Amino acid sequence: MISVVILGAGNVATHLYKAFKISKAVKVIQWYNRDLEKLKSFKNDVDATDDISNLKLADLYIISVTDDAISKISKKLPFENRLVVHTSGTVNIHDLDKKNRRGVFYPLQTFSKSVDTDFKNVPVCLETLDKNDFKLLKELADSISNKVKKVNSDQRAALHLGAVFVNNFTNQLYRLAHEITESTGAEFDMLKPLILETALKVQQNSPFRAQTGPALRNDKSTIKAHLKRLEKEHHKDVYKMLTQSIKDTHGK
Repeated sequence: MISVVILGAGNVATHLYKAFKISKAVKVIQWYNRDLEKLKSFKNDVDATDDISNLKLADLYIISVTDDAISKISKKLPFENRLVVHTSGTVNIHDLDKKNRRGVFYPLQTFSKSVDTDFKNVPVCLETLDKNDFKLLKELADSISNKVKKVNSDQRAALHLGAVFVNNFTNQLYRLAHEITESTGAEFDMLKPLILETALKVQQNSPFRAQTGPALRNDKSTIKAHLKRLEKEHHKDVYKMLTQSIKDTHGK
């Protein structure tokens, strides 16, 4: 059984703990966070500590904190030559302190503490500097996910950037659509089947082939009518930018 210490209590750390808890191959022997209040709901399930100098010896230490804090925490670890990984999509593996063996355990998903996630469907991207460390990290990932992939730093950074486009930016577009529909009393919920269908299409087709709409058709009258209806300049700017991007992509 792989012994693990988790450092951090954010969304990713919390979902990792829940996934490890139901795995027969992993045992979380300790959970560190500088604010123990955030771990109070788990205090009866795992040894929680706010003292980084008092960490237990484990096979693996997972740093799951904000990107800016990863390097600082890795420097504070009170041991050497242990396997230490972070869960960031962008932080370089070499930003971890070199006194320990280094790796990356990046679950490519959006996480919210209030929403349950089936980790079996979450892609986990792995990166290590040592082949033996990769074997251990893959064994850990395989115990909770069916989608484990070895990536290098450039690939991981590209995936994280892509994730911002398909998740964060897309969600902001949902927000703009919500503003536009609600301003007339129309129900945003009417768009939800379309949101699902759009997501389903790219499971079987490339985004290029799945594209539809007035920009693809170069339907100037519809585009003009849409822009006229939009009242906020911010909405117009986004509409124009994305319309032009689609035209450029499809040669319109």
